[in-house]
Amino acid sequence: MPAFDTTFAQLQLIRQPEQPGQMLQPFDAADEYLLQHLASQPLRPSTQVLILNDSFGALAVSLAPHARVASSGDSFLGSLALTLNLKNNGFAPDSVLSVPASEAAKGPFDYVLIRVPKTLALLEEQLIRLQGQLSPGAQVIAAAMIKHLPRAAGDLLERYIGPVQASLGVKKARLLFATPEPAKATTSFVSPYPSRYRLEQPPIELLNHANVFCREGLDIGTRAFLPHLPGNLGHSQVADLGCGNGVLAIASALANPDASYTLVDESFMAVQSASENWQANLPGRPAVIRAGDGLAGQAIDSLDVVLCNPPFHQQQVVGDFLAWRMFQQARESLVTGGALYIVGNRHLGYHTKLARLFRGVEQVAATPKFVIIKARK
Repeated sequence: MPAFDTTFAQLQLIRQPEQPGQMLQPFDAADEYLLQHLASQPLRPSTQVLILNDSFGALAVSLAPHARVASSGDSFLGSLALTLNLKNNGFAPDSVLSVPASEAAKGPFDYVLIRVPKTLALLEEQLIRLQGQLSPGAQVIAAAMIKHLPRAAGDLLERYIGPVQASLGVKKARLLFATPEPAKATTSFVSPYPSRYRLEQPPIELLNHANVFCREGLDIGTRAFLPHLPGNLGHSQVADLGCGNGVLAIASALANPDASYTLVDESFMAVQSASENWQANLPGRPAVIRAGDGLAGQAIDSLDVVLCNPPFHQQQVVGDFLAWRMFQQARESLVTGGALYIVGNRHLGYHTKLARLFRGVEQVAATPKFVIIKARK
């Protein structure tokens, strides 16, 4: 496990999901810079600290012995990493209050420490939720690696919190200090989230919370996938793996009234969106909708069909490691003869990868950019 040494603690930390031979660290220079700044601040056991988007718990575990810490983010894998890193470093699981991004953290907070997320809509929603949650004299500090810090992040901090001052860059990281303005604290900001859009086929409306992928409209991969979803599923057990707002499962369920569905995503806001969309479009029809580490924990040989539009990045890290892991989970969960259906960019070569796991792999359809593949166990 990589060592993370700061003024606050000497820790051994892991990422989630764990990968053999993984070289990526569960922390970066922005975490170190933020903790270096906090080392000069008067933290006490009663100090209330809210940490937003702490990828794998480096900040929360470091500060847990020194203050009352709440950590909120939109990643199930991030919350799992926090739990494991607390345990691995000898801290009680309740030494940090973990709050999914689908819920609001309750203050008042003396410090709000923000790792700037990839999706600025998530940052905006989080800043709106801070209204009325800051103590007098509270400090709001955002941190990021400079290459991942858009100017719009500072604009959002200024709009919802107050004047922003940027630090010097250190090890390619930067801090943004936002000074809370009393006038903004009493302003009732109206959140633009969730957003909504309509589909023509099937004719449904979909709600999307702030951190949902392609929040303003259907992504082109899913658009290519929808006409080729498997039909005549009867009483099949179907999973939508990485469900996002639930559109694949909902479209499939509307066409297969006797099938049973499980929807899972590692984004709490995606699961929240999928749950609300399912209830709106299939009221009264049961389904399992949960945040999780893909199909980890799903019973072996329990599914007939898995639908998947796999991700190609984890936060700022691009790669197919999450997709490959999802394919492995799908194979374990499918019955013999069951099938995984995916959509993917042509250049990713999923056909070759799937052939290493499944006995029958065929192209169902294709567009100039995407392929729809069926892989039978």
